[in-house]
Amino acid sequence: MPTHRRLPIAVVGAGPYGLATAAHLAARGSDLRVFGEPMAGWRDHMPAGMFLKSTPRASNISAPAPGHRLSDHRTALGVAPVGDRYPVPIAEFIAYGDWFQQRCVPGVERCSVLGIGYDHGVFRLRLDTGEEFRSRAVVLATGLRAFAHVPGELAALREAGLGSHTSDHADLGRFAGRRVAVVGAGQSALESAALLAEAGARPTLVARTARLRFGTAPGADLPGERPAAVRARYPGTELGPGWNLLGYCRAPWAFRHLPDGVRAGRVRTVLGPAGAWWLRERVEDAGVPVLTGCSVESARERAGAVRLRLRGLTGALEVDHVLAATGYRVDVDRLELLDPDLRRAVRRTADGAPRLTGGFESSVPGLYFTGLSSANSFGPLLRFVCGTDFAARRITAAVTGGAPD
Repeated sequence: MPTHRRLPIAVVGAGPYGLATAAHLAARGSDLRVFGEPMAGWRDHMPAGMFLKSTPRASNISAPAPGHRLSDHRTALGVAPVGDRYPVPIAEFIAYGDWFQQRCVPGVERCSVLGIGYDHGVFRLRLDTGEEFRSRAVVLATGLRAFAHVPGELAALREAGLGSHTSDHADLGRFAGRRVAVVGAGQSALESAALLAEAGARPTLVARTARLRFGTAPGADLPGERPAAVRARYPGTELGPGWNLLGYCRAPWAFRHLPDGVRAGRVRTVLGPAGAWWLRERVEDAGVPVLTGCSVESARERAGAVRLRLRGLTGALEVDHVLAATGYRVDVDRLELLDPDLRRAVRRTADGAPRLTGGFESSVPGLYFTGLSSANSFGPLLRFVCGTDFAARRITAAVTGGAPD
């Protein structure tokens, strides 16, 4: 066996996707190293007080053995079980992720990978501890942060400290008493507006859509409690009820065979932009002013504030800060921890996402992408925690040369 085949596997990232992949690789007896602060993306780049859009049943991190679901964590804490009508608080989900890590991936190295190079089939990783080592395979599970999208009209505001992306904040309380324009119409925008109002800020929601959309409350706490006729018309899936969602959940492996443009469009439009069913009341109770049918035309600083010109609105909107709840766009070129030569070697789609094999491997042998960066290949399931099971099993099989469990 070539010497490099005896080198360890590196998992970069310790959020749900990194932890799930590491747990499955460890169960196969793989020699691996896992890097990152567990659940850091959720703890440091999502606002306190938010709730998961997915239901409890769709918020489980995949493990190779039973006993590690969100419900198992609640049992371990001695709290009552919950059903689909229970919005999961982010604090509870972070605690669950930490519990999962301690039980399934205890060897996480809490350091950062500064750079990854590639030469003759071997990866070279540089850590912030000063260590450099070689790896035969790298799984990138770096989460959302690198792909935060801020429209060009707002980029200068961000640099000046007058604008930001939702991922820049772990606590929106800092905006108390200030006027904030929230740009967007999805879950992040709607919940951020509610959280800002609840924190004493004065938010205004700016949305291109003609009207805000919210999901429908589950008909029952558990799928089996729904009438048979309703289940037949709207079968339950991890992404919600409906035949249109069934294929994305049951056959994500087939998604990558669709044409590029079709895949990109469906990843962008399936399940969005809309708020969770339980969010409507919070937004309405908060009394947040909403400007629908509007988009940002220009943004200028004026005496320490921001003057927004909006298409669809006569006059201008004056605020103290602009919060871009404008989502994420996967682009390999934004992964600066990959050396430039390695980035250039990754084949990608027209929109910048990596082209992946059925085992999540890129055009660079041994380099794997998971989580949001793999959604263009495998569909909207990979935008949510429930996608960890499909991804972890496929990657583990590809890396170890076995078959998916």
